Amino acid sequence: GKMAAPMSRERRGTEPGAAPYGNFPNYSRFHPPEERVSLLPQGLLSSLFPSATRPLLGLDVGCNSGELSVALYQHLLGLQDGASSPEAPEAGEELKLLCCDIDPELIRRAQQSSPFPSSISFANLDIMDPESREPFLNSFLRRFGRSSFDIGFCMSVTMWIHLNHGDRGLLELLALLGSLCTFLLVEPQPWRCYRAAARRLRRLGRRDLE
Repeated sequence: GKMAAPMSRERRGTEPGAAPYGNFPNYSRFHPPEERVSLLPQGLLSSLFPSATRPLLGLDVGCNSGELSVALYQHLLGLQDGASSPEAPEAGEELKLLCCDIDPELIRRAQQSSPFPSSISFANLDIMDPESREPFLNSFLRRFGRSSFDIGFCMSVTMWIHLNHGDRGLLELLALLGSLCTFLLVEPQPWRCYRAAARRLRRLGRRDLE
């Protein structure tokens, strides 16, 4: 599960958990993953993919340190707390999840703590950098003889793409994920989060927000 991909030149040299990208080190403490995944219906994969080729392939964009990715995996497969039980072989045959984040330190934490290393892969990747993104995602898909993902997750990420890349960047991301994934689950941030994030970015010297 310890995959790696090159970062964009813009990202190199910045501090782990840098606020401009929303990749805060302790995000899951303030937004518990269990509460977020509880909104998803049970049996979602079987209802969406009753006869699709297994394993299903999932892409989680902006996974932070992986807690929500693990919770999503467990919820989708109906597993109990994976931290206290070994990975079930049949689960790995059902779903393979590729999770990426722009922050290498958060990815390192995710790789070290994942209870499902053979089924969930964590990669340091700037999804907005096509030079890094395209060969890396294509390499993952080719391992399974596939050209696209079955399901994608974009959980509390769209605002940060929007703030850092503008309207065009947000549309680019959504178009990309729409072309890469048969189904896409988006957890957007409300406008109050935009206001708070804009204040934080301006304190850091960002004055170019659209």
